[in-house]
Amino acid sequence: MRVLAFLDGTLANPEVPHIRVDDLGLLRGDGIFETVLIAGGKPRELRPHLDRLARSASMLDLPEPDDDAWQRVTQLVLDNWTAGDEFALKLVYTRGVEGDPTAAPTGFAMGLPIDDKVIRARAEGVAAVTLDRGIDPGLAERSPWLLLGAKSLSYAINMAAVREAARRGASDVIFTATDGSVLEGPTSNVVVARGRTLYTPPATIGILPGTTQAAVFRGAERIGWTTKIEPLSVEDLRDNDGLFLASSVRKLTRVHTLDGQELPDSSGVHAELAKAYEDVYA
Repeated sequence: MRVLAFLDGTLANPEVPHIRVDDLGLLRGDGIFETVLIAGGKPRELRPHLDRLARSASMLDLPEPDDDAWQRVTQLVLDNWTAGDEFALKLVYTRGVEGDPTAAPTGFAMGLPIDDKVIRARAEGVAAVTLDRGIDPGLAERSPWLLLGAKSLSYAINMAAVREAARRGASDVIFTATDGSVLEGPTSNVVVARGRTLYTPPATIGILPGTTQAAVFRGAERIGWTTKIEPLSVEDLRDNDGLFLASSVRKLTRVHTLDGQELPDSSGVHAELAKAYEDVYA
């Protein structure tokens, strides 16, 4: 099942074409998006997702998103979803039609079922590889036009990285900077557990601030963990009590193998943190 609703409140058939071939989101990836997890009929972290959508729009010089309209279209999809309590909600906002300065941006929300492989990965964990992203931690500040840290539709590099991981016998990636520091995954944030402390890299190095990572940290703090946002090295990915990838749909997923090397068993730590995350919404 899929449910498609446009920003004007119109429900549409997701099985037929709707986007013009000259939409800049299609032609140039000139747009932004967010993916929200719907669980128990409620969106998780909708406010942070909409705030991040507005932040990305500002970075791309897109018109400021109509917050009320996005909340309404989110509810419209929820009201028309009948295929279970959990699904992914994708919010998409593009610059609109090329060459028409009077054209409004394109905006829509679409409910999608969650892939079975994502469900399995939540329980079984994943193998990941480290790949050089070719940037240094100061590049985002020096070169804001590169849009590092914006959730844009330009995901070709991210998807190419995932394909490279598959060629290496893994299913996911952790990007590194040119100085060996840790960045993020193509669709996730990196979380490291050491003792009773959780670590994640700062968004200031040019990565996306994580909504799920923030929720995991809130849940961990409730049960006595300490949380820190600070730079991580590749060595930190191996020398720890647990390595995880956090994103809206995958939630908190354990990395059990890195660059072909099996990591120490962190299933117990994962179970504790996954429960703490779920308890945030109980």
